[in-house]
Amino acid sequence: MNIREADRLLRENVAKVMVGCEDAVDLIFIAMLVKGHALLEDVPGTGKTMLARSVARSLNLDFKRIQFTPDLLPSDILGINYYNQKNSEFEFRRGPIFTSLILADEINRAAPRTQAAMLEAMEEKQVSIDGTTYPLSDPFLVIATQNPVENSGTYPLPEAQIDRFTLCIHLGYLSREDEMKMVKAHSVFNPIETLESIMDANTIRDLGRQWQDVRISDDVYDYLLQIVNKTRNHENIALGISPRATLTMVKCLKVYARMQDRDYVIPDDIKKLCTPVFAHRLILKGFTYTTEQNAEGILNEIIRECIVPTEDFNR
Repeated sequence: MNIREADRLLRENVAKVMVGCEDAVDLIFIAMLVKGHALLEDVPGTGKTMLARSVARSLNLDFKRIQFTPDLLPSDILGINYYNQKNSEFEFRRGPIFTSLILADEINRAAPRTQAAMLEAMEEKQVSIDGTTYPLSDPFLVIATQNPVENSGTYPLPEAQIDRFTLCIHLGYLSREDEMKMVKAHSVFNPIETLESIMDANTIRDLGRQWQDVRISDDVYDYLLQIVNKTRNHENIALGISPRATLTMVKCLKVYARMQDRDYVIPDDIKKLCTPVFAHRLILKGFTYTTEQNAEGILNEIIRECIVPTEDFNR
């Protein structure tokens, strides 16, 4: 199975439960193959949790869900050393982070201290507790959902944690036609209960090796770095794209090229992925909680200003 075929099967399988989410499924699959993480942001009730559950069942991975709340503690996620009176020694009780796919539901409802507990796990694929380091599963994917930060009871994610999310995905409301399909499909029972898996962890690990030989020409690299450097020098941007985000984009571009059945990247791939990979990382000057759309607008403006290379990339 190649990446293009696997992506098609995943979209078709998730479509049995979620309609109108093909692009979102593509982006989540990209995040998994580059060993990254996905952030789903939208208002409550748009299907964020259902989409994450559908992907988990389709991939046949160990799956756990954490409902983030203001009273959630880091130990509730990572685990804890407790004293076993029967054995007269301390033992480590693993938290829900020790799984292949974790749904961090409403992640921005937890306090910053609890959000910070996810940093090492998301970047290093390990957790350190009382001086001992424990490796996490392979594959390991965090799909986090968050409500818009202007909603009551939410905390803005710190910049370091936002930068660890490979992609930010906005579902939005369904079209009238798609909502009609959804209402009919869910009117009697929830179709996710009958959803069957289409691949397993071994397949995902194999797919994760298929994109690494995709070629990127120097002109395409230069086009990408034009965009990156302009975000760092823009008058309205306080914090531009980090080197880690640039490297993440390169990996995503290679996977996306394989999804299009190509072994090379073209400038249109950059335009396609720029918003989901870069926009949520931009911190604007005069920051307010409602500037994300402005970030996307500034990013689109930067893309229009950059000179697009026109060479023959299939060489």
